[in-house]
Amino acid sequence: MRLANSAHTSRPWRIHELAPDFRLEDVWELPWRGGPEDFPRAVQLIVSGDPSHSLPGPARALVAIRSKLGELLGWDDPDTGLGARVPTLRDRLPADLREAPRPDFKALPFTSMYQLEDEFAAETANRTVHGVMHIGWVPDGTGGFRGQMAILVKPNGVLGTAYMAAIRPFRHLIVYPALMRRWERAWRRRSADPIPAHTYSTL
Repeated sequence: MRLANSAHTSRPWRIHELAPDFRLEDVWELPWRGGPEDFPRAVQLIVSGDPSHSLPGPARALVAIRSKLGELLGWDDPDTGLGARVPTLRDRLPADLREAPRPDFKALPFTSMYQLEDEFAAETANRTVHGVMHIGWVPDGTGGFRGQMAILVKPNGVLGTAYMAAIRPFRHLIVYPALMRRWERAWRRRSADPIPAHTYSTL
């Protein structure tokens, strides 16, 4: 379910100080509920996902089309990414966040920035956009917590602005709803699973 932008902007997330020049694109409530100790499980679901295999047909087809277009048009070439077209936001991290855990992504084209007790951020960049995925663990008003995702973007000129406008309805109507259903099922399955210790790295 989409949320008002204030659901993200009103909270004291560390990402605010790191990406003030990024536009808040979306805020979504995630289908996860739990206690404060469950946030690492939420992060692990994010970083271990592979939408090219796990999403249902229509959403998987859109991911495949985007991947093919990126290959044909050079949108995802190495010289369009982090440290090439744009500097990584990790260059902006204060000392305490530089020492925070950074889980490794399995398939998604994101690089972790930091993970805290209730906040996780990762970034990606290509020829169209420099983007940030922010996951928060928010009090739900009943003594527990719920997941929340915010997407922040910095489009690359006219191309990036047009690209974000073109994909918006597909993300809202097909891709994100499919992701939410997948994440809800995965949350139920993994609620009792241990978290692999080897999935974290620090720099």
